[in-house]
Amino acid sequence: MSRIFISGSSTGLGLMTAELLSSQGHNVVIHARNANRAEDALRSLPAAEAVVIGDLETIAGTTSVAAQVNALGRFDAVIHNVAVGYREGQRSTADGLPHVFAVNTLSPYLLTALIERPTRAVYLSSGMHHHVDANLDDILWKTRRWNGSSAYAESKLHDTILAFAVARRWTDVLSNALEPGWVPTKMGGPGAPDDMDQAHITQAWLAANDDPSAQVTGKYFYHLKRMKPNPQAHDTAMQDRLLAICAQISGVTLPS
Repeated sequence: MSRIFISGSSTGLGLMTAELLSSQGHNVVIHARNANRAEDALRSLPAAEAVVIGDLETIAGTTSVAAQVNALGRFDAVIHNVAVGYREGQRSTADGLPHVFAVNTLSPYLLTALIERPTRAVYLSSGMHHHVDANLDDILWKTRRWNGSSAYAESKLHDTILAFAVARRWTDVLSNALEPGWVPTKMGGPGAPDDMDQAHITQAWLAANDDPSAQVTGKYFYHLKRMKPNPQAHDTAMQDRLLAICAQISGVTLPS
């Protein structure tokens, strides 16, 4: 059985994934933004090995979460589930960064760089990532007029780029990305049309399944099936540039 950490897992798809993995006999550590959410999550999943607490919208908060995870020992897999949605208004974090970028792009980068290297890394993307540009020249929305939907879609492309960069650089890690579908979670909204019963299965499968189809790296999935991502995700120069931007902003470099 595996030890698995899941970011953003106090509610929604993260909690559903944790519940599924726990039911399969895996040891799961969940994450909540604050103490109240942590209490609620543990009531929902009392079998969780532990819960770590911290707000991933700040560099300090994310660094603290990574330290808490490392204090628990090495994990077999990390699922980068945390995200804010496409209906977010424009606001800045305490670090002066766009909220969507800070949570959806920078925090997965930081957790990747700071948590002891697992055997598997799983990054949640979105079907919206297929139709946007990474816009690395204006990743912080300094010159463009804010668009929450585009900011979210770009951040999910960034996550896919990050997954493939990790797969290329860390050959001892199985690093993949997936889209769970547009499902009626709090983030997705009540009118989302996709299948909620399928939305959490692929990330659990990639994190812990012994099926050879799950033991791959640098791939993109939807409902257990391989599919093509936005072609920019495979651009190695773009991968390196995104890593460099995140390192410059955060002061943390991805280990080689």
